[in-house]
Amino acid sequence: MAHPLFDRKRLVFEPLSKRINRIDIERDHVTVRTSHRTLPLVMQERVERAATDILRAKEEGHPVIFTFGAHLIKNGLAPVLTQLMGEGWITHLATNGAGIIHDWEFAYLGKSSEHVKVNIEAGQFGLWEETGRIINLAILVGAHRGLGYGESIGALVTEDGLEIPSSATLMKEICEAEIHPERSAAAADLLAAIRSFDLKPGFLTVHHPYKKYGLQSAAFRLGVPYTAHPMFGHDIIYTHPMNRGAAVGRTAERDFLSFVDSVEKIEGGVYVSIGSAVMSPMIFEKSISMAQNLAVQEGRKIADFGLYVVDLAETDWDWQNGEPPESDPAYYVRYLKSFSRVGGRMNYIQADNRDFLITLYRAIHKT
Repeated sequence: MAHPLFDRKRLVFEPLSKRINRIDIERDHVTVRTSHRTLPLVMQERVERAATDILRAKEEGHPVIFTFGAHLIKNGLAPVLTQLMGEGWITHLATNGAGIIHDWEFAYLGKSSEHVKVNIEAGQFGLWEETGRIINLAILVGAHRGLGYGESIGALVTEDGLEIPSSATLMKEICEAEIHPERSAAAADLLAAIRSFDLKPGFLTVHHPYKKYGLQSAAFRLGVPYTAHPMFGHDIIYTHPMNRGAAVGRTAERDFLSFVDSVEKIEGGVYVSIGSAVMSPMIFEKSISMAQNLAVQEGRKIADFGLYVVDLAETDWDWQNGEPPESDPAYYVRYLKSFSRVGGRMNYIQADNRDFLITLYRAIHKT
C-alpha cells in the first residue's frame, strides 16, 4: 500500500531579501593576507609536512584533493582556496550539499547563514524562494546538459543564468529514449519542472553580483573539478517543490565518479579533509576501495600518499600509529577511525580551518 506523501506546494516561501543573515561575505571573507593565530608547534610541523607533500605532488603531477564541510565556506575561505587552486596547488575540490548552498548564496546575495532556532520556531527555516528554486533548477538544467552537481552550480554562477530548452526540443529528446536513455530521462524531468512552474524557453538571467567570492564559479572557470556529495533531505533545497530527486541523483552520481577518478590516481598525491566528519571519510573510503580494487588486479597497491585530516576536536591518540583499541575513547571518534583505515600517511591537525589554510598557504610559499 502506498503511503501518503507531503505536498511541498503547500509551503509558503519567502524571498531571500527578507532573511536575516549572520555572515556578510564582503565583510567576513578571508584572504591569504588575513592575520591568523599561530598554531602549536606540533601542528605547525604537520602543516609544513603537508606543504612539502603538496609541493612534491605538484612537481610530480599527482593529485592534491581538498574536501571540506560547509563551515569552511561559511568562514569566508573561498578566496584562499581560489588562490591555491589558481596557483595550481589543488587539483580537485569536494564538499557537501550545504557547502554548495552557502557558496551560491554568497555569490548571489553576498550573505548567508540564517538563525536556525529562531526560524524553525517561526516555521521559516530553509524556506527561501531563490535558494530553493534557482539551485534546483540549475541542477535540473545541469543534469540535462550532462554536468555534475558542482558543475551545474558553477555554470549557473559563471554564466549568470540558465538556458531553458523549449518543450518541443525536450519532447523530441524524450522520444529518443532508446538511443539516448540518460539524456531522455533528464529531459523528461526538466520538462516536468518547466510545465509545473510555467517556465519560458530561452535564457533565464540570474545575476551574481558577488561572484568574485564564489568558489564554484572559480573552479568552473579554471576547469578544476569541484564535486558535490549531498545526502538527500540534509539540505534546505529539498524543501522546495522545484526539487527533483532524479536530477540530484544524476548529477551527484557523476560527481562521485569524478571524485573516484581523482582518487584512483592518488598514489604519490595528497588528500586533505577539512572539517568534514561524515561526507569526506565516507566517500573517500569507498573511493579508495574502488581504486585499490583496480590496483590489486594490476598487481600493485595504493599506499604512498599524504593524508591530512583537519578538525577542532581534541585527541590524545597519535593516529599515525593506526587506530586505538576499543577501550580507548578515541576509538569512537568515527571519522578519524575511518581515515586511519584507508592507508597512506595519516596526520591529524587540530586547528581552526582559517588558521590552517592561511598557515598552509604561507608554508607552501616558504618551502
